Amino acid sequence: MSRFFRQAGDSDSDTESSEDELMSSGDDAPQPKSTSAPKSSMNRFLRGTQSDSSSDSDSDEEDDSDSDVPKQKKSGLPLRSDSEDEESDDEGRTGIRILSAQEKRLAEMEATGKAMDNALKINDWVAISNEFDKLARMIQRQHNVSEPIPPFYVKTLVSLESSLVTTLAKEKEAKKKMNATNAKALTAMKQKVRKAMKEYEQDISKYQADPEAFENEYVSAMTREQQPTISGGKATSGASTVDEVDGGFQSVGKGGKALQLTPEGIFKNLQAVQEARGKKNTDRAEQIRILEKLLEIAVTSYQRIRVLLALVSSRFDYNSSVANYMPTELWLSAQREVDQLIAIVAADSSYIIQEITDDYDELVERHPSQEADGIVRIRGSIISFIDRLDDEFTRSLQNIDPHGTEYVERLKDEKVLYCTICRAQAFYEKTGQDEPLSRVVMRRLEHIYSKPDAVVQALESAADASQITPTMSLVTKGTTSDLIHSLCVYLYKVGNSLLRTRAMLSHIYHYALHNDFHTARDMLLMSHLQESIHSADVATQILYNRTVVQLGLCAFRSGLIKEAQMTLQDIFTTQRVKELLAQGVHQQRFQVLSPEQEKAERQRQLPFHMHINTELLEAAFLVSSMLVEIPLLASIDSEESKRKAISKPFRRLLDFADRQVFTGPPESTRDHIMQASKALQDGEWEKCRDLIQSIKIWSLMPEAPAVKEMLAKRIQEQGLRTYLFTYAPHYSTLSLSLLARTFSLPLRSVTSIVSKMIWSEELPASLDQSGGVIVFHRIEVSRQQQLAQIIAEKVNTMAEQNEKALDMKMGGTGGWGDRADGKQGEKRGEQAQERRGRGERTRGNIRGGARGRGARFAQGLGNQMPGHTSQRAA
Repeated sequence: MSRFFRQAGDSDSDTESSEDELMSSGDDAPQPKSTSAPKSSMNRFLRGTQSDSSSDSDSDEEDDSDSDVPKQKKSGLPLRSDSEDEESDDEGRTGIRILSAQEKRLAEMEATGKAMDNALKINDWVAISNEFDKLARMIQRQHNVSEPIPPFYVKTLVSLESSLVTTLAKEKEAKKKMNATNAKALTAMKQKVRKAMKEYEQDISKYQADPEAFENEYVSAMTREQQPTISGGKATSGASTVDEVDGGFQSVGKGGKALQLTPEGIFKNLQAVQEARGKKNTDRAEQIRILEKLLEIAVTSYQRIRVLLALVSSRFDYNSSVANYMPTELWLSAQREVDQLIAIVAADSSYIIQEITDDYDELVERHPSQEADGIVRIRGSIISFIDRLDDEFTRSLQNIDPHGTEYVERLKDEKVLYCTICRAQAFYEKTGQDEPLSRVVMRRLEHIYSKPDAVVQALESAADASQITPTMSLVTKGTTSDLIHSLCVYLYKVGNSLLRTRAMLSHIYHYALHNDFHTARDMLLMSHLQESIHSADVATQILYNRTVVQLGLCAFRSGLIKEAQMTLQDIFTTQRVKELLAQGVHQQRFQVLSPEQEKAERQRQLPFHMHINTELLEAAFLVSSMLVEIPLLASIDSEESKRKAISKPFRRLLDFADRQVFTGPPESTRDHIMQASKALQDGEWEKCRDLIQSIKIWSLMPEAPAVKEMLAKRIQEQGLRTYLFTYAPHYSTLSLSLLARTFSLPLRSVTSIVSKMIWSEELPASLDQSGGVIVFHRIEVSRQQQLAQIIAEKVNTMAEQNEKALDMKMGGTGGWGDRADGKQGEKRGEQAQERRGRGERTRGNIRGGARGRGARFAQGLGNQMPGHTSQRAA
């Protein structure tokens, strides 16, 4: 390396000495019209200049090293090119430029970056780590001399982070791992880049938001410190340059001529921007700036509408990567411009934006007076902008850390998005466009159906403050339930099949969230969604799973323990709760998802604030299973019947707890519930109650005190049932008052429970109310009678299976609410998963599981629903 492009490890003293030598030599520099001999003596100072005379070995080495210097202007610093030198030879060299210390430092950085690029091609992370350390020292020198951070370094950090993510993903799935030294260097680089990105977080954010502006700002800062002069260079035809005007920058076109942005030429400039859209090497930031200038000079409504349509589309095109989300500043600008667009067309009804219009000349101004019906129809789609805004907002929440303050700040933008949706709804209601109106109503419904009343009221208040008055609003409807009901009813009437299905599920979810279990259950049963949900898209199946889970929680909060256990059992049987609720990616053992498959899985995930707490869900399911299954387990005599009666998830945990030699104090929610189950089996209902009420997760329920009180009552009742099932063979008579004192229940409640058990033939006894005792009957079942009962059960099962097989063969569904049909649905889902590969695992699981869960769910809830009958079920 020559003295001009030192290695990063050289000392600063060498730099100072070389600078002094350069400056002293520059004073003796010959004039441009000198002969080849003096030009040879100047070759160490000029880039790309070749020597015409022989020199010593040192100058030859310097000539070779000078050939490595970049020949283009990089990172905003003006350097001379070979073509410029050749032209200056012909026209006379005036204003010869000497490389400053700033430019030499930048050249060193670029040489280091080039070395890093070469090492990256061969996956040599040891060399990359060493070069990165050199680059870090160079940046430290920038700080020492109070110079700004060059865009080259920020670009290198962003590129390195992307390369690290790709390399780590490939290394995770690679069969042959890299050597230990290279792997150690890779890990070290990960920490270095993370630290550097955190240190320069603001610079990186500015660069990612607008790279062009960031580089221009750097050039301006450097220009203020040192005014470089470039001579001899002519503007090349077809090249774009930038002229500094009034401290800012003015866009110029071909030949170096400035763009004339006038209202008369606005359509030509707009057409030029649209033609460059999507082409390679198009500067998207520059396009956005041009469109913003065009919007400022637009004078008519037609001009503003045309420019806004192009400007919003350009903002959405700025970030073409699917993996990353739209920057917040860019998203807010697009949201404001969509509001402006809606305001223009809402204020002037003579302009209409439609997706399909007749052809028209885009270079000519159009007025309503020129049209036959007095209406100017412009090609575009407001509802597409609404959909894209909503999708980009959701994607940003998916990618932001939910445990940081940035997530909360980003979530506040939902208020302005909701106002935009309401504004679009009011516009479509005014113009009477049913298809886009149904879509925007569905978007509005998705933002409020799962939220508490206080949050919905806050969103509606923001819309009212903005003077947005759609027909369906909280002001006109009164309560949030009435508002959601009106939105759903509109979609039932006008929406397509998909929108009606999603509106129905959202409606049921809202009722379940507000503890109206019976209304939500009846709507779900009457809709028959459990029969067809397996053929819906993945997003709708996820919504169905969330609705069923919320219905189970609603039953639990309402004290309907059997309904809660039956509703939640099927989704917990799959052992894929988070995956089915789109709250996590299911990783199977010995199977690793590729980066593309994992990316597709991540895109399906719901934002964190919409998650249903799975620990609370599991606590409700296990407690419900305990209250249902422990008395049932005590009432069964044979081991074979016990294996059939208990639900698999609860039975698995209970068996594991029984096998423990030593049981310590409970730590997790499962530990509390398993120890409470064993206490309930032993008749210690007070210990069971204390263990269940000490679970901390109940505090997440709004009705936590009422839920704990309800659980205490249910534990007393089921403790009484378990006691009677367990110890009935040992009694001939049993006092009701004794049972009331033992389980702290009113005598009337004890009498009611015992009467129900006798009526349902669960307890072979009779009630002597005059004496206040239970009289037990001894029924000794012989071995032959036991075998006969078992045979009868098996024959009954075979008959049911034959009926289902015949029904399906004749073109039926195998019986509505059928458990066997549900198992077949799960099996078909698993087969579909194997056929389609790991990339379609989620869709197959959700479809097959949804069919099975829907069938069994309908069967159980149909039995619990009073007065609900079905001919097929019968």
